[in-house]
Amino acid sequence: MSPLLVFGVIAGYFALLLLISYLTSLQSDSLTFYTGNRKSPWFLVAFGMVGASLSGVTFISVPGEVGNTHWGYLQFVMGNMVGYAVIALILIPLFYRLNLISIYEYLKTRFGKKTYLSGATIFLISQTIGASFRLFLAATVLQIAFFDAFGVPFYTSVLATMVLIWLYTFKSGIKTIVWTDTLQTTFLLLAVIISILMIASHLDKDGTGLLDLIAQSGHSKIFVWEGNSSQNFFKMFAAGIFITIAMNGLDQNVMQKNLTCRNKKDAQKNIFWFSISFFLSNILFLSLGVLLYHYAQVNGLTLPSATDELFPMLALNHFGTLAGIVFLLGITAAAFSSADSALTALTTSFCVDILGLPSKKGVNQDRSRMLVHIGFTFLVFLTIVAFNELNDRSVVSAVFKAAGFTYGPLLGMFAFGLSNKFNIRDRWVPYICIISPILSYVLDSQSATWFNGYRFGFEILLVNAAFTYLGLVLSASVKTTNGTKG
Repeated sequence: MSPLLVFGVIAGYFALLLLISYLTSLQSDSLTFYTGNRKSPWFLVAFGMVGASLSGVTFISVPGEVGNTHWGYLQFVMGNMVGYAVIALILIPLFYRLNLISIYEYLKTRFGKKTYLSGATIFLISQTIGASFRLFLAATVLQIAFFDAFGVPFYTSVLATMVLIWLYTFKSGIKTIVWTDTLQTTFLLLAVIISILMIASHLDKDGTGLLDLIAQSGHSKIFVWEGNSSQNFFKMFAAGIFITIAMNGLDQNVMQKNLTCRNKKDAQKNIFWFSISFFLSNILFLSLGVLLYHYAQVNGLTLPSATDELFPMLALNHFGTLAGIVFLLGITAAAFSSADSALTALTTSFCVDILGLPSKKGVNQDRSRMLVHIGFTFLVFLTIVAFNELNDRSVVSAVFKAAGFTYGPLLGMFAFGLSNKFNIRDRWVPYICIISPILSYVLDSQSATWFNGYRFGFEILLVNAAFTYLGLVLSASVKTTNGTKG
C-alpha cells in the first residue's frame, strides 16, 4: 500500500478521535476524568469493551496462533465466560456499594494502608507491562506499513503514537474512552469481517462453503485432554476463569469503565452482554485464523517465521486495497484502544491511590493529574522500546505469562478479603506480594524436572494467588474485622 494512503487512513482516524474528545470534554469537571460522572449508557460501555478486551493481541496473535494450537484458545475463552459471571455477581455489587473511584480502595477499607498501596502498586506495574505488550504489537505493524517507508525509527513512531493518545485523553479521561472504545470496536470487527469476505471472494466460497471449510479443517480442533500439555482443557478453562477475574474484575483499567454506568444493575447488564459479544468475537477471530492458513496453502505462499505476521502480511499484500485499509483501521484502533484506557487507568490509580488527589484540598487537581498523565505516557513509551529489544516469543503467551506473575497477588488479596473476616498484619503484605511471584517463577521454571514433565500454562496465576493467600493466612491476626475473636 502507498505510504501516503496509510498516512491518510491514520490521520483521518485520529481526527475522529479528536472530535470525540472535544465533544465529550464539554461540561467536564475534575471528577469526569475518573468516573465519567457515572452517566455512561450500559450498552455503549458493553460494546466498547469488546474492542478494548480484544486489542492488538487478539486482532493479530489469535488468528496467527491457530497455526500452533488450533482452536485451543477457545477453551480459555470458555473459562472467561464464567469469570465474567463472577465479576457481575460478586465484584460489581461490592464496588458500587462502596462507591469507589479506584477499586483498590477496598483493600484499604478491608486490611489497611500498606495492603492498599501494595495492591495499587501491583496494578501500576502489571498494567504498564500489559499495555506496553499490546501496544508494541500494533506499533510494529504500523512501523512496517508506514513509518519504515520514510526511514522513521521505531522509537520515534511509538513516541508519536503515545503523544497522539495523550492529546485526546488528557481532558476528560474515562468519559472520552467510553465513546472512543465504541468507534474502535466497530473498526476492529469490520476489519475481520471484510477480511473474511475477501478470502471468500478469492476462494469462490459462499457462507455455507466457508462454514464447511472451517468445520472440516484440522486447525479447528478445540479440546486438548493430554495432562502434561499446556493446552489441556482443565488448565485452560480454570486459567480462563481466574485470569478474567484478575485481569478484568481486579483491574482498574476495565472496572473503571464499568463504574461509569449509572448504577449496579446497568453495570451488571453491561458485563453479561459484553461477555456474550466477546465470546462470539473470539469465534470470529479463530475462524479468520483457519481461513488465513487455508488461503496461504491454496496459493502456495510461504508462511512467515512468526505467526503474528501472517494476518498483516496477507491483509496488506494479498487481499486488495479495501482490505488493507480496514486492516490498518483495525490495527490502529487496537493500538489506541489498548493504550488510551490503560493510560487513563494508570493515571487514575496513581492520583487516587498513591497521591490521594480527589480528597486533597488546596491542590490544583487538573494540573497535578495532567503531570501524572504525562509521566505514564513517557513510562509506557520506554517500556515498549525496551520490549522491542527483548521480544523473542509469541505476544499472546508473553502477555498472559507476565500476567500470571503480576496479577496473582491481587487475586490472592481480594480472594482472602472476600472469603473470610480475619484481619491481617498489614505491614507483612508488601513482602508477601514480592515473595509469591518469586516462588511462582521458580516453580514454573523447574516444573518439568520436579513434576515428571508437567509444564505450567496460564494456570501459573492460580499458583501465584495461592502463595499470596497462604501468606495472608500466616499473617492473620486473632481478631476478625468486626473486632471479635477469630
